[in-house]
Amino acid sequence: MRAVNELIFRGKDLYRPSWVNLSIPIVMLVVVAVFSAIRFGLVVTAWSALGLVVFLAPFFVLSLRAWSRVGRDGVTICWGFGRRGRTYPWSEVQWIDVRELRGNGTSSYAVRLFLTGGRRRSLPGLQTSTMYPIEEFEVHFQRVLDWWEASTHESQRIRPGKQARDRFTPRVAGALLAVVIVVVVYFVFAARQ
Repeated sequence: MRAVNELIFRGKDLYRPSWVNLSIPIVMLVVVAVFSAIRFGLVVTAWSALGLVVFLAPFFVLSLRAWSRVGRDGVTICWGFGRRGRTYPWSEVQWIDVRELRGNGTSSYAVRLFLTGGRRRSLPGLQTSTMYPIEEFEVHFQRVLDWWEASTHESQRIRPGKQARDRFTPRVAGALLAVVIVVVVYFVFAARQ
């Protein structure tokens, strides 16, 4: 087995949005805040903004603390809780591929492990998208594959078949959620009549 250096991918290295990508959401938030202040008053707008920050801050902190490590013991994944993470030994890694998610005209890609028990795990810190691009994504993915191939026998590498959850994309989930919301709102208003 040839020697390969341990790989570490950290969320804090990945999530660095550019001002170009943030300019449109910032302008939209300012416009909404101005109209909200005019319609509901400054106090309600300030409390709403504070509530939004309190709600989103934990997700932001966890995304910055998330990391994954690929090494001799296997793949260790930490989603920002604690420091150690969870290690999946190479004997449990059945397949590795790149998952593509499309939405609103953009695509994002994440390296994904298929484990022998049927579970799947994405590697935090090893993802690329329009807002958070990684120029060396393919190189990093190939380095993960090199570790996997060096640490497992060819007979262990079994490509899993497609399952129903492969067809349940975020776009499909959003469409189903929209239908459920419309039906619930209809019945709530119909019950009031």
